[in-house]
Amino acid sequence: MERRIFLIATEESGDRLGANLMKVLRQRLGDGVQFEGVGGRAMAREGLESLFPIEELSIIGLAAVVKDLPKILGLIKETAIAVTEAAPDILVIIDSPDFTHRVAKRVRAKDPTLPIVDYVSPSVWAWRPGRARAMLKYVDHVLALLPFEPEAYRRLHGPPCSYVGHPLTEQLASLRPDADEAARRAESPPVLLVLPGSRRSEIRHHMAVFGQTVARLQEQGTAFELLLPTMPHLQETVVEAVKGWPVQPQVVIGEQEKRAKFRIAHAALAKSGTVTLELALAGVPMVTAYRTGAMEAWILRRAIKVNSVILANLVIGENVVPEFLQEDCTPDKLAAALRDVMSDSDLRRKQLEGFAKIDGVMSTGNQPPSVRAADIVLATMWQAKAG
Repeated sequence: MERRIFLIATEESGDRLGANLMKVLRQRLGDGVQFEGVGGRAMAREGLESLFPIEELSIIGLAAVVKDLPKILGLIKETAIAVTEAAPDILVIIDSPDFTHRVAKRVRAKDPTLPIVDYVSPSVWAWRPGRARAMLKYVDHVLALLPFEPEAYRRLHGPPCSYVGHPLTEQLASLRPDADEAARRAESPPVLLVLPGSRRSEIRHHMAVFGQTVARLQEQGTAFELLLPTMPHLQETVVEAVKGWPVQPQVVIGEQEKRAKFRIAHAALAKSGTVTLELALAGVPMVTAYRTGAMEAWILRRAIKVNSVILANLVIGENVVPEFLQEDCTPDKLAAALRDVMSDSDLRRKQLEGFAKIDGVMSTGNQPPSVRAADIVLATMWQAKAG
């Protein structure tokens, strides 16, 4: 009997998760599975024909969202209608909660019997915790990437939540150095990575202050080899932005090149986000920073309920990575912290000790995250059919 599975992923990271999930579901169900929904290039390679290009939703910042709101609302409505007309056996929404949850609410209102799984928890533990309880009305199971999230859902009285593992735990070989690369890490001048972000808005907010920071370091006599990894779609923006830097970095392009530089890096200056967990798994001590627009900052400052926004700190359970947000994100403060983390300091040792704990904390045994996720998706689907 053919099974129809509808998936919705609107960002590249979610697209990769969706593609890996589709592979395992096809292994489990064979040719008797049909996929429909919204996704990017990775999901297309697994046979998904997307309702629309996910690039239509690459919108960052309140001003951009307000300007494009009619378009966004139209795509939400269009997607929800497509789900109900497809009448799938299960709906899997992947990350991007501002879009996917609105679709899920509409679908649940039209068809209360359709099981819905949310792959990647929204950050209910950090801000707007009331979302967890609200999700009970339209999500049957949450698949968490971070090990502390199931406990957060229990505490906040949300839907069932299971830790399936983070996809980065399947990529450790590409993050960790071999003997030659470890030797380069220890050599002089030390390799310093600058990671301003993966979105144009993040580049705009961070490039100037990061450039001024590395200039301060050089002025104060700190030697380093400066590398700036970025993605192909940002290459032109980044190259233009670094033209005014007093210290010129080597710009490296693409995911493989980025990972290669992680394996030889001595330290990093990074925008807060998933990259902090990537660096921690690679064993690269770091200083983190984040700037955004004044309105977004005002909202986030009042909404955030945790004492760190750094994923590495949250997973370790200790604030070992320093973070400089908004008005604290200045060249002088960043340069001082970088000097500390680049030397044989207590800060550097404390970070490395914390990073050494992450493998144990994030372990999923011998099961890859995509396999654990697929098993829960199928169990939720069978349970709904049996009920």
